[in-house]
Amino acid sequence: MRMKNLPAGLAAAAVLALTATACEDGDRTSGDKPRATRTAEAPTDAPTDADGKSATLPDMTGKGLQSAQDQAQAAGFYRLSSHDALGRGRLQALDRNWKVCGQTPAAGRHPTDTKVDFATVKLEEDCPAVDQGSADPTTASTMPDFTGKSVKIARQSLDTSTSLTVTDASPQGRKVLIESNWQVCTQDPAPGTSLDGRPVTLTAVKFGESC
Repeated sequence: MRMKNLPAGLAAAAVLALTATACEDGDRTSGDKPRATRTAEAPTDAPTDADGKSATLPDMTGKGLQSAQDQAQAAGFYRLSSHDALGRGRLQALDRNWKVCGQTPAAGRHPTDTKVDFATVKLEEDCPAVDQGSADPTTASTMPDFTGKSVKIARQSLDTSTSLTVTDASPQGRKVLIESNWQVCTQDPAPGTSLDGRPVTLTAVKFGESC
């Protein structure tokens, strides 16, 4: 636009109009340019899959109890228990004096919060063909057959309110002190009798002795 010979007022107005138009064009030009967008960052912690809380439990059969417990913990299992596989109810006070005959559950993949129970005998003893014990004996509602079982197991199988009398079946008249060392010879009432609060009487001898 030529502004020669225009009055001063009109020339000033023309300059202002040109300036405004240039600014508008500049804004449109810059607005048409794509703006950079921020790329979303990938999460640093990937979600744990369903297998993240399981592990492989080794086969501990034949190992010493202390070694079996150590290896189970190293594999990620910490809920451990053990019991006397001969059914005498003895405590595994010194783990290194006991060996593993079997385990529940069996070796394989399991949740790491699974309880692992070892069936054990002393180092000098042979494992039984069938596990005779349990980590959690159940309370009987009828009189079990206790013949050949330890007095300790018999007591654990009876309700805590049951009156129990145990005497030496031999003529020696010994006191039955460590009940896991004594096996039941006779019992009253007979097996299968309903336990309704009646007293129970057992006679016993030490393991290795004849009734």
